[in-house]
Amino acid sequence: MGGCCPPMDLFRSEPMQLVQIIIPIESAHLTVSYLGDLGLLQFKDLNSEKSPFQRTYATQIKRAGEMARKLRFFKDQMLKAGLPPTKSRRQADLNVDDLEVKLGELEAELIEINANGEKLQRSYNELLEYKLVLQKAGEFFHSAESSARSQQRDESRHTGDDALDTPLLVDQESSTDPSKQVKLGFLTGLVPRGKSLAFERILFRATRGNVFLRQAVVENPVTDPVTGEKIEKNVFVVFYSGERAKNKILKICDAFGANRYPFTEDLSKQAQTINEVAGKLSELKTTIDIGVSHRESLLQTIGEHYEQWNHLARKEKAIHHTLNMLSLDVTKKCLVAEGWSPIFASKQIQEALQRAAFDSNSQVGAIFQVLHTKEAPPTYFRTNKFTSSFQEIVDAYGVAKYQEANPAVYTIITFPFLFAVMFGDWGHGLCLLLATLYLIVRERKFSNEKLGDIMEMAFGGRYVILLMSIFSIYTGFIYNEFFSVPFELFGRSAYACRDLSCRDATTAGLIKVGPTYPFGLDPVWHGSRSELPFLNSLKMKMSILIGVVQMNLGIVISYFNAKFFQNGLNVWFQFVPQLIFLNSLFGYLSVLIVMKWWTGSKVDLYHVMIYMFLSPTDELGENQLFSGQKTVQLVLLGLALIAVPWMLLPKPFLMKKQHEASHQGQSYALLESTEESLQVNSNHDAHGHEEFEFSEIFVHQLIHTIEFVLGAVSNTASYLRLWALSLAHSELSSVFYDKVLVMAFGFNNWVIRIVGILVFVCATVGVLLLMETLSAFLHALRLHWVEFQNKFYEGDGYKFYPFSFVLHDDEDE
Repeated sequence: MGGCCPPMDLFRSEPMQLVQIIIPIESAHLTVSYLGDLGLLQFKDLNSEKSPFQRTYATQIKRAGEMARKLRFFKDQMLKAGLPPTKSRRQADLNVDDLEVKLGELEAELIEINANGEKLQRSYNELLEYKLVLQKAGEFFHSAESSARSQQRDESRHTGDDALDTPLLVDQESSTDPSKQVKLGFLTGLVPRGKSLAFERILFRATRGNVFLRQAVVENPVTDPVTGEKIEKNVFVVFYSGERAKNKILKICDAFGANRYPFTEDLSKQAQTINEVAGKLSELKTTIDIGVSHRESLLQTIGEHYEQWNHLARKEKAIHHTLNMLSLDVTKKCLVAEGWSPIFASKQIQEALQRAAFDSNSQVGAIFQVLHTKEAPPTYFRTNKFTSSFQEIVDAYGVAKYQEANPAVYTIITFPFLFAVMFGDWGHGLCLLLATLYLIVRERKFSNEKLGDIMEMAFGGRYVILLMSIFSIYTGFIYNEFFSVPFELFGRSAYACRDLSCRDATTAGLIKVGPTYPFGLDPVWHGSRSELPFLNSLKMKMSILIGVVQMNLGIVISYFNAKFFQNGLNVWFQFVPQLIFLNSLFGYLSVLIVMKWWTGSKVDLYHVMIYMFLSPTDELGENQLFSGQKTVQLVLLGLALIAVPWMLLPKPFLMKKQHEASHQGQSYALLESTEESLQVNSNHDAHGHEEFEFSEIFVHQLIHTIEFVLGAVSNTASYLRLWALSLAHSELSSVFYDKVLVMAFGFNNWVIRIVGILVFVCATVGVLLLMETLSAFLHALRLHWVEFQNKFYEGDGYKFYPFSFVLHDDEDE
C-alpha cells in the first residue's frame, strides 16, 4: 500500500465503514476489476435469495468455467509431456472474447493431434507385433520344413519310393494312408506371457486335445496396441482341424486378449511381407516423430502464455462472480453495490471508480456514499510477514470483535517467552535458531514452492519459531543448561569444596568463597543432591509469578476495552472486583514469594495460604514474614469475599434500570415522511427494542462470576505446567547425556562411541527438538487461549475478506 496508509496499529482493528456504490452498467466490469486490483472492499451479497442460475451473469461465469477447464486440460497435457508452464516476458494484450476463441481452437487442434497420434501409435504397435509374429512363426515353419525334407530324404534312401508331401506335425503324426490325411488350418498371434499356461490349458480342454500349439518367447517386453502398456508376450501358432475348432479358438483368443495376425506358409511371401511391414514401420515412425514434434511445439507455445491466460480466466470468473452479488437498479442501467472498507481506503476507492469511468468512456461516473448502520463491521488487522503468524495463533481461537483489544500485540512476546520457560536449554535453542534461519534465508525460494503439510506449517510460523529459539537461548542461560551440561559462562562459581571429600558435589561440603554468580543459575547446583528440590522450588514459584502477572495483564486489558466501548458497568462491576479478588489471593501469594526470596526466610508458604482460609484469626508464629501480616491477610480475605457479590449482583439490576430508562417515553415518536426513513426506523426497532430478559442476564452474570472465581484458582494452578514441562525437558536432556553419551565414552571402543553419538543425536532431535518442541508449543497455546485471553477477549467477530485478485490466486493454488 506504500505511503498512502496510516501506520500499522495491531492493538485495535482498522475503523471500517459500510459504503454504497452506484455503478453505470457500461463501466461495471472495469470498476470491479480495478477494485479487485486494489483489494480493500468486501462486497455484500445483495442477491442472496437468488440461486446461482438465476443471477444476471450466470452465463459469463459458465464461459469462464469452460475456459478454466480447457486450461486445466492444457496443463495436464503439458505435465504429461514433461513441459511445465513457463513465465513469458511477453505480455500479449488479449481480451476475454479473443481468449475464448483461441482456447477453443487450441483445444480442438490438440485433441485432433492426440487422436491421430494414438491411431498412428496403435498401428505402429500392431505392425511391431506383426513383425515379431512373422519372424518367430517363420522360424518355426522353416525348421519344420527343414526337418520334413531331411526325413523325406532318409525315407527315399531306404525305400526308394516317391516322396510324399510331409506334414508339418512330425512329432504328432505317424505315416498313415494318404487318403486319411486331413488338411490342417492354423492361427498365429501373441498372448501375454502371464496367461500363456492358462491359454494352452483352455485350448486343450475346449478342443478335447485336437489342437497343436507351439509358443516362442519374445525376449523384450512388447507395447500392447490396445492398452499401450509394455507387456511380456509369447508368439503362438495353433493348428486345428475344422471350422468348429477354429471358432472356439477365436473366442478363446479374444477372452485372453491374444492379438491374432495373418500368416502364410509360403516362404517367399513371408519374406515379402516382412519387407513390406519394415517399410510401413519406418514410414509410421517418421510420421509419429513429426506428430510428436508438432505437439511439443504447440504445448510450448501454450506453456509460454499459460500463466497469463490462466490469470485472465480466473480474474474474469472472479469479476462476474462479484457482479452477481450486485443488485440491478429498477431502470436496469445501474448496478448497486454495498460493502465494507477501511476508512483510510475511501480516497483510493474513489480514485479507482474515477479511473474506471474514464477508461470505459462512461458518460456518468460511479456514485460513492457512506451508509450508517448498526450492523457489526468485520475485523481487519494489517499485518506483515512477521506479525501475521502471531495473528493467526489468536484467530485460530476466535476472530476479535470489531475494535476489541487484540491479544496478538502481547502474544508476540509472551508466547515465545512461555514456550522458552518450558524449553530452557541454550543448546537446543541454538539448534532451533539455525533451522529457522535456514527457512528465513531461503524464504523467497520456499514461498514459491509447494511444500509438504508439516514443512508448510513450519515455514508459515518461521518467525514464531525464531523468537521461540531466541527466548529459549535466554532462558537456557538462566537455567545454565547446554544439552543439560552447565558452563561457567558469566564468571566463576560462588562455591568451592571445603576438602577433597566433597567430590560428590553435595552442598554439605561446599562453602561460599566468592560473589554470587552474576547471571542465572550457579553451575555448582547441577549434579548436587539438592539440585532437584532447589530447581523445583525455583521453577514452581517462578511459574506462579509469571501466571499472576499475565492474568493481571488480561484483567487490565479488559479495563481498556470497557473504556474504549464506554461501558462503565464493566469497569466498576467487572474490572475492579476481578482485580481485587485475584490479587487478594494470588497477588498476595506472589508478594510473599518475592519477600521470601528477598529476605531468605524459611517460612512455609503452603501453611500460610492454607490457614489464611481455615484459621484466619490464628497467630502465624514462625510463619510470619512481616509485622501486621495477620491484619493484612484478614483485610485481603474480606476484600476477596466482598468481590464475589460485587461481581454478581449490581450489574444485572443496573442493566435493567438502564434499559427501562432508555425506552421510557419512547412509545410515541415523530414519523418521518419518506419511505426509506420508515424502513430504517423499522430495522432499528427490530434490533433496539428487543425484549429485555432479566433472568437471562442474571444467569449469564452468575455463570461469569462462578467461572472467574473458580478459574482464578484453576488458572493459577494451570501455570504450574511451566514448572512441570521445564523439569521434564531438563531431566530428559540429562538422561540422554548421562546414560547415552557419557556411558558410550566410558568404553575404550570407537564403534561404541560412534553408536553412542548417533543414538544421542537421534534422541535429541526426535524427542527434545521435535516432540518436546510440539509439546511446549501446545501448552503455551493453551495458556494464552484459556488462562490469558478469557480475562478480556470475546473473539466473536468475523474477518475482513476483501475482494482481491491476489487472494483469489492463492486460493486457487
